[in-house]
Amino acid sequence: MRLLRIRCSLGEPPQRCEWALIGADRQSAPGEGRLAELPRGAERVQLVLPAAEVAITRTRLPPAARRRAGSVLAYAVEEETLGQPEANQVSWLGTAGGADLLAVWDRQGLKRWVDALGGIGINAYEVHWETFLLPWAAGEWSLAWNGREGFVRSGEFEGAATDCGDRESPPMSLRLLLDEARKSGAAPASIALYAAAPDCAPDMDAWQRALGVSAWVAGQWDWRTAPADAGVALMQERRRWRVAPGLLARLRPAVWIAGAALAIHALALAADWTMLAGEQRQLRRQMETRFRAAFPDAVAVVDPALQMRRKLAEVRHGAGQPDSGDFLPMIDKVSAGMKELPPGNLRVVSFESGRMTLELGMLDETLVRRVVARLVQSGLKVEVGSGKGGAVPPGPGRAGSGAVVMTVTAS
Repeated sequence: MRLLRIRCSLGEPPQRCEWALIGADRQSAPGEGRLAELPRGAERVQLVLPAAEVAITRTRLPPAARRRAGSVLAYAVEEETLGQPEANQVSWLGTAGGADLLAVWDRQGLKRWVDALGGIGINAYEVHWETFLLPWAAGEWSLAWNGREGFVRSGEFEGAATDCGDRESPPMSLRLLLDEARKSGAAPASIALYAAAPDCAPDMDAWQRALGVSAWVAGQWDWRTAPADAGVALMQERRRWRVAPGLLARLRPAVWIAGAALAIHALALAADWTMLAGEQRQLRRQMETRFRAAFPDAVAVVDPALQMRRKLAEVRHGAGQPDSGDFLPMIDKVSAGMKELPPGNLRVVSFESGRMTLELGMLDETLVRRVVARLVQSGLKVEVGSGKGGAVPPGPGRAGSGAVVMTVTAS
């Protein structure tokens, strides 16, 4: 897997950059030039931020806030950064000594680089910090030194840039960092110095006397040749989905076929709906014709089925025969449907104009559903309501006293 490592100085315009292409054989091919000249085809891209352009701060966060976006975490370090939270990008790294460690860098500076790289087709990348590319071992600090200044990695998720020093005197900021570490009981046993430039090694004896800690030269180091898996990523942006330029042309026949199929389906659906609507109108005309043939004196026909049922009820009553909406036929069906209810469970029965209201005592919902099913099978319509006339589908209604209220009508 090839890795393209790009050094991005957030304070400079994204026009030129230093880069290194690390191949599958772990050999690094460095380069420098305009962004348009960057090598293409790398499976991984790392944006390396200089040591002085990222700050590590300690704070305490609620566990749920540790995975929040950087725009939210920026408010957690507002007092430490002394700037506008919107200007900072913040990433949670981990914990050390009971505190949460956050990395802070310039949001707009990184956005300028990301936009410029997106313009040349680089959309997936990892953001790394130069300091975290240094080797590190527990109990030891790592210092990169170019003969005048450098940066130190003091922990897995901690580090800082140093101020100036010389061959005889170490940087003052390094001394202050050691003093703070001694006060907290976290001083290192030694410092490994990595030369970041040729012939830049200081006088180690003089440095050890000034620092009060063992120091030794660990060898040469360069961010271009650091291992591909070195360091801790500050953030990672996944590749955005994009349509390949020639994909739409290749898919055009399939799109036309899908569009034609949808059009045919829509036409068939419209034809089916038109046919069903015509059949409905035809059935209604037949019902109206039969109703007028049976009752020629009717003035208007609004609902043939309902009007036919009412006329039949009138004819039956005139002939002294009961109708299905009368009290006796309905109570007979209701009695058969409620035969498995506990004795005395039926509290109130009221009847008016073919509508029977039943109030039952407390019942199991399963038993209520069985009763409703039997009543429906016997040819009745059943509504289970709340006791105030409103339906409460699909479960049983409950009156204020805990009763079950059913409204039964003839179908």
